[in-house]
Amino acid sequence: MIIDFHSHVKISKKSMFMPEYFQEMMKEAKASGLTSLVMTEHFNTRRFYDIFEYIDSHYSMTNGYYMIEGLKLFPGIEVDVKENGHILLIGTREDVLFIREKLADHLDEGNFIAFDQLMLLADQKEMLKIGAHPYRKSTPLAKNVTFDQLKKLDALDLNGKDLYAKGTAVCQMELEQLAEKIQLPIVGGSDTHQFLQYGSIVNEFAKDCETVSEIKEEILAGNYTTRIEEQLNLKVKAATLVKKYMKKSLIEQTVTV
Repeated sequence: MIIDFHSHVKISKKSMFMPEYFQEMMKEAKASGLTSLVMTEHFNTRRFYDIFEYIDSHYSMTNGYYMIEGLKLFPGIEVDVKENGHILLIGTREDVLFIREKLADHLDEGNFIAFDQLMLLADQKEMLKIGAHPYRKSTPLAKNVTFDQLKKLDALDLNGKDLYAKGTAVCQMELEQLAEKIQLPIVGGSDTHQFLQYGSIVNEFAKDCETVSEIKEEILAGNYTTRIEEQLNLKVKAATLVKKYMKKSLIEQTVTV
């Protein structure tokens, strides 16, 4: 199983969900060599529920994942916490929608849920909990919560965008040092909003996992490897530029309408 643990299916939080764009993303994810993907859309993205309404009406679900043209799509969600950090929660469709419902009163900056409260919610559903880009300048989770709090997570996110922005050596070193201190594994996520970034960083599992529980077990057992693509910088830069012009085009279309 080759999986990306951090991926988005909308071009931005403010854009509408576009079925054609989603279909293109899934097609290109598979073409990049992925066999599985985790959809971790932002919890406060515009019209969040449109995503699941579309997927539910067009694709079948097996063992907690959607099968889309031969690609396993596991549901997830990216949540902002009060301490200024992001958490990836991965589980069943019902788990993800449960979390989103519980966060209905915490969608706006200044009213985000506290880290410990989010952990309690996630543990009600036994979700896979990943600390997203913990040293990103804008959302430095690792600098804003204690080591004891971080130990409530299951893994840390080696993030494609951060690898590009900081440099592979620096980004890996700071995350590996943190992981060693708190004894947590590291998994990779592209953090892409545009398909050119798929494959920039992937996780290879010998076992073809069918459920999030199986994935969690394999991560905790260390039965996987995380691989950074040699062309990561090119992939991320290209995706960033395409995303920029796509967002500009969408804004211009909205103004024209």
